[in-house]
This record gives sequence, structure tokens and C-alpha cells, in this order.
Amino acid sequence: MFGDLARDFGQPVMLWQVGVLLVTLAIAWLVARLLRRTLDLRRQTRYQTLRFGAESLNRAFFPLIGAALVWLAQAITGQFMHTALLDLALVPLFGIGLIYIVFFFARRVFSQDGANHPWLFLVEKIVSLVVWIGMVLTVMGIQDDVITWMGSVRFRVANAHMTLLSLTTGLLWVCVTMIVAMWLGATFEDRLMRSKTLDANLKVVVARVGRAAFVLAAILISLSLVGIDITVLGVFGGALGVGLGFGLQKIASNYVSGFIILIDRSLRIGDTINVSGLQGMVTQIRTRYTVVRGLDGIETLIPNEKLITDVVQNQSSYLTRGYAKAAVQVAYSTDVERAMALLADAAQGVARVLQEPAPTPYLVGFGPDGINLELGFWIEDAATGTSGVRSAVNRNIWRLFSEHDIAIPFAQREVRIVGNVSDAMPQAVTMTAPAANQADSAH
Repeated sequence: MFGDLARDFGQPVMLWQVGVLLVTLAIAWLVARLLRRTLDLRRQTRYQTLRFGAESLNRAFFPLIGAALVWLAQAITGQFMHTALLDLALVPLFGIGLIYIVFFFARRVFSQDGANHPWLFLVEKIVSLVVWIGMVLTVMGIQDDVITWMGSVRFRVANAHMTLLSLTTGLLWVCVTMIVAMWLGATFEDRLMRSKTLDANLKVVVARVGRAAFVLAAILISLSLVGIDITVLGVFGGALGVGLGFGLQKIASNYVSGFIILIDRSLRIGDTINVSGLQGMVTQIRTRYTVVRGLDGIETLIPNEKLITDVVQNQSSYLTRGYAKAAVQVAYSTDVERAMALLADAAQGVARVLQEPAPTPYLVGFGPDGINLELGFWIEDAATGTSGVRSAVNRNIWRLFSEHDIAIPFAQREVRIVGNVSDAMPQAVTMTAPAANQADSAH
């Protein structure tokens, strides 16, 4: 290419090539800018996983569109003049565009949440190195010689005879098919998660099965392209099944249990459960374990098998409200009707206390020290906790009873000594501390 460029240098044909190249690049820049604006407007309505990697895609528009226009101009003007400059311009335009396209797919595959993944950096470096080496070899015109040399380097792997070219081509096809499969799986999961008609657990199951199916298909296709007979995988699959049956029983059981939980929808993300004394909210349901965040904020990984075999209390499976009680005792001299009315007023204005059904006071029974009353009320979102609501209701009861002079009796006991006092108490009794009632009366 450099020889052809030197031949045309200084000739009028070079000016024509420069003009054609500048016009095509200007058109490519305008078209790429229009595409960027259109896609940016669409991305504003989509979530993070679709917006991430958009910078690489935007950068790929100009070189790819420019390469297409330069190739079209080369095909048209090649019938009338030399196109050495256009031939040379095609190489970097196509190569740089290919690099950015691979970057876009890699970011969609390895970093769906927008964070930098360790594999992403490695893939970008390898792709950049390979593409730049290919561009240099193409510009120098020795790509055919290098391919011929790679085809002449022969070696043996097990019973297969391979060349350096076939090995490199095979690895390239494996990487391409795997990246395409993972990208298709990520796209399938994104579209599935946006569905509003499917259950959340069913979305997770279908998404994981779909991604696994894409990866499996990519492995089989890549092995076929490399030239490996995939029928030998039947023997490997049988051996793997035996290994799972004996050595990986617990792991296989946890994976199967995870799919059962997701399919039968016995647990959902956000449910508050109690299993083996551990109470908390389900934050993640993975194929091997379930993440439960306790009331203290600590996350615990519970194997899925335990959620299938043990007794699990789901406190938010169907009802989001819960019933609570506030018990109190009043003296026998109290106006009971007035005390019960004050109990009903104590639940008014408390956050998360439902007014339908309305809070209801009850006369539970007659105790040895007073009349037992009880206030029953319903709490909204009881799975998030009820202690704070019950505390607020009890504080209102204490305040209202104090304002209306309603006494809450303390325990009183009458002790009778049968017989002669002098016989029962032959010695004087020394009090080491004042009695509780005496201390209260002293104040």
C-alpha cells in the first residue's frame, strides 16, 4: 500500500483521492452525529444496563460509516483512477470501528451494572492488540505471508494434528461465539426483566435458563467449528452425572432446590421469613443459596436445600398487615367505659396503625390486682417490624391515663400471721433497706 501511495504521490490523481476522502469522511461525521443524537434520546428512557457502553458504540459510528462510504467511493472511482489512498484509509477506519464494536459488546456482557469488571479490561486489551497487529500486517502487505507461515507450523495435540493457524482460528471462533452468546443472554434477560406480566421469580428462572442455553449452544457451535467431535461429550456427560450423584450431592441438591423455590414461588424477594431462629428479609434468591438480611443488617447465606427441608415461616407471603395487642390493667375503682374509650384514642394518629378495621378495646378479665384491658389493632407492613408501633401506642396509653387520673395498680399482697406474735417472731427483725411502698410514700 505504501508503494502504491508513493507512486500516486505528486500526481493529480492524489488530489482527487484526497477530495473524495474528505467528502466521504464529512458525510460519515454528519450521519454519525445524527445517529448519536437519535440513540441518546432513546437511551434516556432506558435503564442503566442499556446505557452502559453507549460511549463505545457512539465512537464506532464514525469509523464504520466512514469505512462503508470510503469502500463505496473506492468501488465507484476505481474504474477511472488509482485508489491507493482510499485503500490505505479503509484499514484504520474498519479496524478502529471493529475495536469499538467489540468494546460495546464486552461491556454489555461483563459489566451489566455499569461497574468495571476485571475481565472487561483484559478483553479490551487483547482485542486492541490483535486488531492493531492485523492492521499493521495489512498495511505492510505481508498478511498473506504470515497466514501461510502459520499454516506451515504443525504440531500434535493428543490424537489431533493441528497447525498454528487452525489453533488461532479455533480460539478466535470460541471467543466470538461465547461473547455473542453472553450478549444474547444479557439482552434476553434485559427484555425479560422489563416484562410486567410475568412473576418476578419466573423472570429469574427463565433468564437463567435462557443464558445457560445460549452458553451451551455457543460451546457446541464453537467446538464444531474448531473440528472437535461433540459426540464424545456424551461420555463426559455420563461421567459428570455420576460425579454429581456421588461427590456433589449437596451442591446439586442446593441447585435443584433453588429452581424449585423460584418455580413454585414459595418465597419472593422482599418476603420476611423465619428459618431456624433466623428472621430477616429475602434480598436475593440465587441458584445455590438465598440471601437473608437480618434485623441487625447482617446478611446470611442460607443453602436452598435448608429452605426446602426445614420449616420456614413466611411472615409476608399473603398479608402485608399484622395484628398487634397492647395489654394494660386498671384499678377496680376506675370507670371502665372511659378507660376503654381512652384506649381506642391511644391508637389514633400513630403511623402505620390502620383505621379499617378500627382499633378495638376489650375487657379481657378480672385479675387479682385490677381489671385487665386490651387494645387490638392492625399494623400496615407488619413484616418490616411492629415494636416501634406498639411502643408508640403504649406511650399514648400512659399519657392519656395520666391526664385523666386513671391509675394502673401495682401488685398488693396481704400477709397474715397465724398464732402468737411473740412465738412467731422470737427475735427482732432488722430491715436492711426500706420497703418499696415505704420509699414511695416517703417521696
